[in-house]
Amino acid sequence: MVVHPMQADRPPKELPESVALLAYEVYCAIHGSQPAMIDATRGYRGGFSIREVIAFLYARSFPRAEWERRADEAFAGMKP
Repeated sequence: MVVHPMQADRPPKELPESVALLAYEVYCAIHGSQPAMIDATRGYRGGFSIREVIAFLYARSFPRAEWERRADEAFAGMKP
């Protein structure tokens, strides 16, 4: 299984590629492409945080037109 790094203080510190790519799809729709997020040859940027994974996967469960609003909604409801 291919994995991507995840920013975390404790395990899990890796994310299956299939999940990372789903989160990245939402990230790109909101913030634009940043290949270093998912491409090991570019050194990664450290991966998604757990909060980002949760927010982007939550947003992805809605129609694409709602992704940014739903990600914002998820982030607003989380404790830092």
